[in-house]
Amino acid sequence: MDVNIAPLRAWDDFFPGSDRFARPDFRDISKWNNRVVSNLLYYQTNYLVVAAMMISVVGFLSPFNMILGGIVVVLVFTGFVWAAHNKDALRRMKKRYPTTFVMVVMLASYFLISMFGGVMVFVFGITFPLLLMFIHASLRLRNLKNKLENKMEGIGLKRTPMGIVLDALEQQEENVNKFTDYINKMKE
Repeated sequence: MDVNIAPLRAWDDFFPGSDRFARPDFRDISKWNNRVVSNLLYYQTNYLVVAAMMISVVGFLSPFNMILGGIVVVLVFTGFVWAAHNKDALRRMKKRYPTTFVMVVMLASYFLISMFGGVMVFVFGITFPLLLMFIHASLRLRNLKNKLENKMEGIGLKRTPMGIVLDALEQQEENVNKFTDYINKMKE
């Protein structure tokens, strides 16, 4: 599998004026989910840069706790994804309630990190960057280039790190899923 790093989007595209931001329709969860997934894929390198800056600051202030927190979160996430692939009940929960799944991973990580005393590092170094990404991805309206890039990712023409993470969480845009299912049926 050939993984490509998505390009860094222009900062004025990533964070322009208020004309490109809008509150999501909370009544239509599927549309909101599509917006979040689309933005996570399109701006993934920008999110990585912002998160790396925040993690660097927190890591500089408390390097041991930051490394410990990162290892714990990665291990817990990997364990939950592995369990979800092997247990149907967890797989259905992960597919239907992805936010709940991520919250369970974060709460389990929080519990484990609290045993080592690095709770504030966890909150500011790991949880806060994830929260900022989610807020931006929820509020940022998509543009045509964003939608085109995501279609290419969804049908397998491009593979990116965020695409791999979203696949592990079984989160893709609904239209891409329908299109991919159609292509697979045509191959059969």
